[in-house]
Amino acid sequence: MELRRLGDSTLNVSVIGLGTWVMGGVWWAEPDDMQSIEAIKVSLENGVNLIDTAPAYGYGRAERLVGQAIKGMRDKVVIATKCGLVWDEKGNISNNLKRDSLLREIDASLERLGVDVIDLYQVHWPDPNTPIKETFETLEEIRQSGKIRYIGVSNFSVEQMEEARKYAKIVSNQPPYSMFNRGIEKEILPYCRENNIGILAYSPMERGILTGKFHLDGVEPPDDLRRNHFTLSPEAFEPTKRCLSRLRQLAEEKGCTLGALAIAWVIHQDGIKSALVGARNAQQARQNIMAAEVALSKNDLERIEEILEDWQKELNRAK
Repeated sequence: MELRRLGDSTLNVSVIGLGTWVMGGVWWAEPDDMQSIEAIKVSLENGVNLIDTAPAYGYGRAERLVGQAIKGMRDKVVIATKCGLVWDEKGNISNNLKRDSLLREIDASLERLGVDVIDLYQVHWPDPNTPIKETFETLEEIRQSGKIRYIGVSNFSVEQMEEARKYAKIVSNQPPYSMFNRGIEKEILPYCRENNIGILAYSPMERGILTGKFHLDGVEPPDDLRRNHFTLSPEAFEPTKRCLSRLRQLAEEKGCTLGALAIAWVIHQDGIKSALVGARNAQQARQNIMAAEVALSKNDLERIEEILEDWQKELNRAK
């Protein structure tokens, strides 16, 4: 699998990364831990080297599963985890990027993962109650202690990145990005390209919407975050169905699934270093990995752009 240098770092990451949000459960249907571990192992065996996780994914559950799965394979893995979302005894999650909380979080993550150093430590979400200066001076202190190798951010705006870079080097930003969610193209993606900050794109299949199963295959959306997706609303459903049907036709011509086409489109965009894709089991992991082999020509990309433009026009008329 192709590896790409992550921003201004020495990390080379696979163009397909494994995201572990669904493995934590909580906001998703209950996962099977053994199947989650198998998905991680299969991913590593098939060229994926980037595993992205976070303490908030299942209150530490996903980190522990990653730790179990990578035993004996540490040299094959780029471990990316996060900080800043903490929980109380009732499971209520809140932002906290203050110094004392970060110092507790890093040690807890190292213990759950069973490693001595984390390759990429990312701020999960901005914390409006903590000065950016305090957060990133603390992260730089943690980096200099040897507990992390590089600092990244997630869900940060250009202004927030500008401020953070005054106090620490940032090598990556992790925003949502897909055919149906292109908000980063206006400011964030150009800024990151210009400043050698690698983009790790999450939700490249738009939480499963871009597999087509809910619009084209008649699958009922599960009772989780996907049920309220805007494409499933009455006014957006039919335009989205037509769009996905056209995209699936292209996917069939390319000899891949619609989901693989969606992932491939993301990693063909300039500045994207890796697409982070979730998997519940080994089968899903293998399907995701196939996207790395999908070659999209200039003509393919132009055709996709035309389809997406038509979809957006239909949505605008439906409002």
